[in-house]
Amino acid sequence: MMLQKILLVIASISLISCASSPPAPVINRDTSVNKPTASLPKDNGTNKSGTDWRPNTYTVKKGDTLYAIGLEFGYDYKEIASVNNLSPPYPIKVGQILSLPGSTTEKPIPTEEGDVVVTPITTDAVMSETKVAPPAVTPILSQPKAIREPYSLEALNRGAAKSSTEIANKPTATSDVAIAKPAETKATTGDAVTWIWPTNGKVVANFNEASNKGIDIAGTAGQAINAASSGKVIYSGSDLRGYGKLIIIKHNKTFLSVYAHNNKLLVKEGQIVAAGQKIAEMGNTDSNSVKLHFEIRQQGKSVDPAKYLPQN
Repeated sequence: MMLQKILLVIASISLISCASSPPAPVINRDTSVNKPTASLPKDNGTNKSGTDWRPNTYTVKKGDTLYAIGLEFGYDYKEIASVNNLSPPYPIKVGQILSLPGSTTEKPIPTEEGDVVVTPITTDAVMSETKVAPPAVTPILSQPKAIREPYSLEALNRGAAKSSTEIANKPTATSDVAIAKPAETKATTGDAVTWIWPTNGKVVANFNEASNKGIDIAGTAGQAINAASSGKVIYSGSDLRGYGKLIIIKHNKTFLSVYAHNNKLLVKEGQIVAAGQKIAEMGNTDSNSVKLHFEIRQQGKSVDPAKYLPQN
């Protein structure tokens, strides 16, 4: 009887200890569950780097033409057509997104490995960066061989005469030997343009950013219109409403000049012109008076020509 009581007490103690011990924790090693993804900056392609304000893309609005878009952003309309695979007559539609020249459309696609963005590096790329220098080779001279001549007074005199001849023939700073000089280079900005007046006459309308994007110069029909600086003709025609017969010249990556309301156009697209070269004759196309409407565009933005043209 006593033995049964002892066994019952031991069994009760065992049950109590088991009930008070918590179960072993379960560790989930599946790292794919609730895994945070790397936060990558998104490039919406709206702005270029540097000081160029122009966007990488443009959404076509009602009334837009490819010619007008080119003038607005300071690009050759054919460049815009080329990057967007457009063919003459260059049809565009409202809402269409056009890539502008100079935009970066191709970028390396990174791969995500864990929480780190890794750009793959190929073996060829590593080999191109690491160049193995060829082993140094000590040159072995086989010719000419020195001939040991027995000492004599005649040999001594012959050696002295040879040394005197070499010294006499050695060129000096005042000799006729040409000495190459390093070429002198001058730093250029690449954006500098020297401007001249495109025609003679009275300025009848000054620049106004809101209402007049250039200056108007009055004159007579047929009066010479000249290139205000050297450059390439990127437009010659009458497709831009309000400009009449128009010429646009691209001078560099920054500046364009615009010549409107002409009676006759004398240059073609793609033609290279010099400063002062006659490019058109003054007229009144799409205007109520005979005049030249002249603009200077900097990265597509209209600027006051009076600040660039020389003072009369």
